[in-house]
Amino acid sequence: MRHGKKINHLGRKTAHRKAMLANMACSLIEHKRINTTVAKAKALKQFVEPLVTKSKEDTTHNRRIVFSKLRNKYAVTELFREVATKVGDRPGGYTRIIKLGNRLGDNADMAMIELVDYNELYNAGKPAKKKTTRRGRSKKTGTAPAAPAPETATSEEE
Repeated sequence: MRHGKKINHLGRKTAHRKAMLANMACSLIEHKRINTTVAKAKALKQFVEPLVTKSKEDTTHNRRIVFSKLRNKYAVTELFREVATKVGDRPGGYTRIIKLGNRLGDNADMAMIELVDYNELYNAGKPAKKKTTRRGRSKKTGTAPAAPAPETATSEEE
């Protein structure tokens, strides 16, 4: 039974898996999209999204936490500068997985994982959205100014 086993081990020992995910995350941050298998893309999504959330608040503590996971100072710098400013208003869901079909050699399911805000094809048709709040107070309709009465038009006719 697989009760409580949330992490996909990807057929690797712990150290190999952590090193592989760190390398893939650095490549994703540098190139903004990478091709890999579907299982690795899903594991990478769970690995990268908390790091992007940490990068939205640029503190020394957050940089050290992200550096302990990525182990590449150039990727950390890129993440905190370019990526964090681009995804600053997004509440989550920083990556997108697009399935590509099967690989020729071993018929493995392939996917492309990319940072959402860097794809111009998907974002071209969408206008820039105004920031809205999720919860708001109910607005009173009685305080709105009334529209002017059309009496001015009738007085001209007479």
